[in-house]
Amino acid sequence: MSLSGLFVRKDIDGFLGLFIDNLVNLLIIDATLTGLFKMDPSVVHGRILPAAVISILIGNIYYTLMARRIAAAEGRTDVTALPYGISTPIMFVYLFLIIGPVYWATNDADLAWKVGMASALLGGIVEFLGSFLGGYLRRITPRAAMLGTLAGIAITFIAMKPTLGIWENPLIGFVPMTIILIGFVARVAMPFNIPVGLLAVAIGTAIAWITGFMDGSSLDQSVQNVGIRIPLPAISEIIGGLAAIAPFLAVIIPMGIYNLLETMQNVESASAAGDNYDTKKVMMADGTGTIIGALLGSCFPTTVYIGHPGWKAVGARQGYTLINGFVLFVIGTLGLVSIAGAIIPKEVAFCILLYIGLVIGAQAFTEIPKRHTPAVIIAFLPHIAGYLKTTIDQALMAAGSSAQSLGIDTLLDSGVHYAGLDSLANGAILTGLLLGTIVVFLIDRDFIKAAVSALIGALFAFFGIIHAAGFGISAAPRHAGGYLFLAVVILIFHFIDRHNRSFRGSTT
Repeated sequence: MSLSGLFVRKDIDGFLGLFIDNLVNLLIIDATLTGLFKMDPSVVHGRILPAAVISILIGNIYYTLMARRIAAAEGRTDVTALPYGISTPIMFVYLFLIIGPVYWATNDADLAWKVGMASALLGGIVEFLGSFLGGYLRRITPRAAMLGTLAGIAITFIAMKPTLGIWENPLIGFVPMTIILIGFVARVAMPFNIPVGLLAVAIGTAIAWITGFMDGSSLDQSVQNVGIRIPLPAISEIIGGLAAIAPFLAVIIPMGIYNLLETMQNVESASAAGDNYDTKKVMMADGTGTIIGALLGSCFPTTVYIGHPGWKAVGARQGYTLINGFVLFVIGTLGLVSIAGAIIPKEVAFCILLYIGLVIGAQAFTEIPKRHTPAVIIAFLPHIAGYLKTTIDQALMAAGSSAQSLGIDTLLDSGVHYAGLDSLANGAILTGLLLGTIVVFLIDRDFIKAAVSALIGALFAFFGIIHAAGFGISAAPRHAGGYLFLAVVILIFHFIDRHNRSFRGSTT
């Protein structure tokens, strides 16, 4: 395949944004595993991070080639490759609901790594197998529901937390944020046509160092991790992890489904932006990338990222993902992750994540029929609940407490509906899809499909796929009953509507 047109100047902006997004995840993994879970740095920098960047490289190469094929087949030069990397939401889930609990229960960081690898392997298998249903699910799910729940994730977990970080350090964050907004949102050219992302990163980093916000101590410490690290297959370690994986299946399988749905939504988001990718092939690639990473030592599933419309809007095409993959590969296999984090302030990354949240949020309203906008709003709500619950849990944990020890009723007396947040947040991405789908069908007066969607919600709640902390028989019985009542009411109105239409037809 010809390399003609593979790289354009705007690929630099796309690369910088995607690179920093990936880098932040690698830095979080590094800090959490070595700091909080006391994992051996030689394992983190010699096995986990190198395996992760190899899986990212493979995915980036694949999606670059996939975009090239679409561009050649359609005779276009404006096809943008799908962004790819470690799934941010699932990364946090694996850290604090799988790896962390193993470490806290056993004080064995090595076992925590093994269980993490085994979990990632199983999660990748779930997504790979689910790819055979992905195209069908995408065809039957309304666009407003998919884009709405995706925007809910983008606005809460992708944009909100970084925005708070910007406002915590405005001297560092405001300038690169303004450059990003002027260049990417307002589409104003930078002086001398300098790429927007490059200028934002350079100025934000310079301000941080000049003001003393960054110092050389962390840079000196990070040098100790430098060295060539090529991971080998970790089959025996994975087998050891599989022996202790059973308690975490209620997390792994839903997260595999979550990854499947997130990929489906991101493919739909790319389609809305003008680039049509094969859902099945994309899901298979995501699952394969996760499996390869796990076999080499990574504990974290990979996925197509939220953000394709943003990189397309700034002019990135196919080369940006390729550059991203190779740069991350070099950084990860040479032990340079912590050095990069010691040089570039996190506030710069926050500005780029804010931009992605803005683009995805706007797309949910602009790429659907106007009458379906209520479906977008209701699809937001589970993710807002998830964000609030996470914030409350973290605050209580910092105070040495929890919602359970403090008392759910005590929180309710203070106006905090923790039980409601908990039930709505569990399975948020699937709940958002269901609620958005039901509302779309109601708006279109397709009551039968709306009732079927409600029945699916009852089934999911009954088995704990949504509204419950884990799988089980009758895991969320009240919510299952609620969806059944919802289906009955919808069916009643179906017959009322049909009767009214028949009556109006007979009188004309």
